[in-house]
Parts: sequence; C-alpha cells; structure tokens
Amino acid sequence: MSSPVVHDDTAPVAPRPPSAPALSVLGEEADEQRRRDLRKMKMVATGFLVFAAAVYLFTRYLEAKAAPGSAAAWVGYVRAASEAGMVGALADWFAVTALFRHPLGIPIPHTALIKRKKDQIGDQLGGFIEENFMVPQLIEDRATSLELPRRVSTWFADPVNAPRVADEASRLLNLASEMLDDEDVEQFLMAAVKWAAEPEWSQPVGRILQQLVEENRLEPMLQLGADRAHEWALGSLDLIDRLIDRDGPQWMPKFAANFVGDKIYKELVEFTAKVAGDSDHELRRAVIGAITQFANDLQYDPETIAKFEGLKTELVGRDEVTGAASSAWKAGKGVIEKMLDDPNNTLRNSITNAVIQVAERVRDDEPLQQKMNSWVGRGANHVATNYASEIISVITETVRGWDAQETSDKIELQVGRDLQFIRINGTVVGALAGLAIYTISVLIFH
Repeated sequence: MSSPVVHDDTAPVAPRPPSAPALSVLGEEADEQRRRDLRKMKMVATGFLVFAAAVYLFTRYLEAKAAPGSAAAWVGYVRAASEAGMVGALADWFAVTALFRHPLGIPIPHTALIKRKKDQIGDQLGGFIEENFMVPQLIEDRATSLELPRRVSTWFADPVNAPRVADEASRLLNLASEMLDDEDVEQFLMAAVKWAAEPEWSQPVGRILQQLVEENRLEPMLQLGADRAHEWALGSLDLIDRLIDRDGPQWMPKFAANFVGDKIYKELVEFTAKVAGDSDHELRRAVIGAITQFANDLQYDPETIAKFEGLKTELVGRDEVTGAASSAWKAGKGVIEKMLDDPNNTLRNSITNAVIQVAERVRDDEPLQQKMNSWVGRGANHVATNYASEIISVITETVRGWDAQETSDKIELQVGRDLQFIRINGTVVGALAGLAIYTISVLIFH
C-alpha cells in the first residue's frame, strides 16, 4: 500500500497566469471602469461650462436690472470672466469632440478625425515606430543589455521553480500531442519511410563500409564477436554431447562418443581462443577481406547493387514496416501522455532535471552567457534588418481591419478622461484671459 501524500500548504506556489476567459473578463471590467471615469469627468467639465454660463446670465441680469452705468464695478469683471470662460469651454468642447465624432451630429468639415483618418493614423504610427524604434543597432543594443541568457537560466535553475518547469514542459508536450492528428502523423511517417527508400542505398553503404575498414573501425566489433564466440565455446560441451548423441551413429559406444565430444570441444575452445587473442588471425583477415569485397561490390558491381536495392525495396514496401511506424506512434503517444500526467513519473522528472542542469550550466558559465548574449543581439539585429517592414505591417494591417466607430470609441475610452481636463482648463484659462483683457481695457479707457 502506497504511503499517503502529504501536501505542504506553506510551500510557495508559483502563480499561474490568468486563462483567456479570465483575461477577457478583466479587460471588460477595466473598460467599464474607464467608461464610468469618463462619464464623471465629462460631467465635471460640463459643470464648469454650466457654472460659467450661470454666472454670465446672473451678471447680465444685474446689468439689465440696474440703470445704465450704475451697476456695481465688480459685475463687469465677473461678466467678462464668465463670458470668456464659456467661450473657452465651448471651443475646447468642440475641439475634443471633433476628434471622435461630429459635434451635435452635424457633419462639419474636419471633424470626426479619428474615424476618417484611421488608416492614415495606423500607417503613420507604423512609420514612426519603424523609423525610431526598429533601428537594427538600437534593437541589438537593447536585446544585449537585457542579458536574457543569465536571467532565464537563473530562473530555470532555481529549485523553487522546478514544479513550474515540470508543469509547463508537460503542458507543452500535451499540447503538441493534441495538435498532431494521428492520421496525419501516420501518413507522414509512412511517407518518410518511402522517401528514405527512394534514393539508392548501395553505394553510400559501400562507401561507409570501405571507410570503416580503411580506418580500422571494425576491429573493436571483430574483437567483441571473437570474445563472445570464445565464451560460447567454453560453455558448449553439453550442446556438443547432445548433438553427437542425436546425430552420431547408433552403434558408436558411449566412451567413443565422449572421446569425440571432448576432442571437438577442445579444438573449438582452442580455435576461438586463438581468434580472440590474435588480431592478425587468418579468420579475422578473411572476414575483413569479405567485408572489403562486399563494400567494393556494393559500389561497382551491378548485380550486387541490384540485389541490394531489390532487398531494400521489398523490405520497405512490406505492410509490416509501414504498419510498424503507425503502431509505434500510437503506442508511444499513449505512453508519453500517461507518463506526463503522473507528477512523480520518471520521464516528467527527467525532463525537469535536464532543463535544470542545462540552466545551471549556463548560469555558472559566464563566457557561455556572453556568447549566447551575442547570439541574441545578432538575432535581434537580423530580425530588425530584414523583417522590420513585416513586423510593422502587423500594426498597420491591424488598424486597417478595425471598425472606424469602434476604433474611435476605444481611443476615446483610453484618453477621453484626460481630454476632459482640456475642457476644464479651457474654461478656467478663458475666464482668466477674459478677466485680464477686461481689466486692461478698463485701465486704458477709463
């Protein structure tokens, strides 16, 4: 019975990124909060306009009620300030509104700019980014300064992150397995087998054998075979006796059969010992000679080439071979998926350990980090040099694909709250300017 698994609730758990639905909900909540903030700021800005209009009407009422020239002196100052404040508020309201829509729904020229200029804005934004940010040397310097090899290797090498590494590696392998359709993989494997069989194998195999012989690479294999043959000979006495008893003459006496068996056993042991102990033994030279001749025939003898190619074609064309590829994929896929689902499985732990070991090597090897960092920089430079226009096209084409009204609404949602301060400032600055102009005119003409 397996021991119960104890969970340590105090152990640090790596936070998991929000799923796609969660991100969507968070985005909708953020947009709704921006809408509320925008409505509040619009009410505040409009409140300034209403207040200026109310003050203006009140001062006009006081001037109309009083006899000509008898109104209090302060009334003129307040009226001028409120009047200019209204003008500033209305002008800035018009300017802010004209960015996103037609003021009051009237199609005044040069209004609803974002809706009309959406595509041009996307092109200009892409051009600005390409000219000022997609500079190859700038990109290379920035990529190099990030020191990604050191940061990434340090994170992967940290034992605290080992469970996260195992989970992500398992998730990636499972995702790859899910994306690969069984029928497609089987067809690919069978096509790969047939593709590999199409070229002529005989001459390459012959050249490989010839090179192995010339470089004396077959000697260890011959030595291994000779040693195994001698070991087999040492234990072959019982087999020899059984063969003599079964196939020898029935009239042969037992002692004669034993004598023959001992003689065969002794000769066999001595012969295999000589072959194993002498690298220049005649049998070894004969084997090398046969391999050399076979390698030469594979390259230059038409009959041998035809036989070899025919055997290859027959072997590859058999249903057992093509079926083995399909069966191997199905069995391997099932085993891997099952092993990855088990947190304590050897495969899962081996993958994790391998990743950690590589990360530790990179983390502790500063020259390797510098070399990898230079690779990152050169790769970034190459991308910026050769693919800047393709990258920028993502921005321009994306903007072109947006709905004009939706684009205008989204931009207003992002910056509209701050633009309302322009209306407020217009009201305040207009009032101060009107007050200053009225004051100066009074000082000059009275």
